[in-house]
Amino acid sequence: MALCALLLGGCASLAPPAAQRTHSGRFAASVQRGGEGESFSGRFTLMIFDAGLVLDLASPLGNTLARIEVDGSGARLTGPQADGTLATWRGDSADALAASVLGFGLPVAGLPDWIDGRAAPGRPARIEPEAGPAQRIEQDGWVIAIDERFADFGTPRRLTLSRDDPGPPPAVLRLRLALDPPSPEASSQ
Repeated sequence: MALCALLLGGCASLAPPAAQRTHSGRFAASVQRGGEGESFSGRFTLMIFDAGLVLDLASPLGNTLARIEVDGSGARLTGPQADGTLATWRGDSADALAASVLGFGLPVAGLPDWIDGRAAPGRPARIEPEAGPAQRIEQDGWVIAIDERFADFGTPRRLTLSRDDPGPPPAVLRLRLALDPPSPEASSQ
């Protein structure tokens, strides 16, 4: 229900702050629970700072679906409600906050590293192959498959993130990302 409110009420626009590193592209997400499924797609922008991140999700028409902000004080999720007004929810972690508000978790904590083709430091991970560029990462309950890399940069171009969420109720989550090419400034960092 909360996901439908976010999708249907998305008429607002949030101004992005300046970032140290930015990734953008398209996403397609699906959630399967029992015999029912939901899917949605759009564009994303991930802005990474020394002290946190901002993840913006927008519909294919550019309407804001959600903004997730993480900094030293915790996490905030801002999104439109069914009546079109914006609401903000706060929590200790972005992953738990997304699960609480949306009804399923999003891989916010690991995304800045996974989108660069590496495991997040300081947390257990399984990486295949063990040497060379990662093709598959298992971390935080997520399986990250690097389906394609940019030929010019060697960074991931297409990723599939999946997770079996024990719930309740149990769910199968799949998120596909197609990244825009890195800007010349980003490739020199």
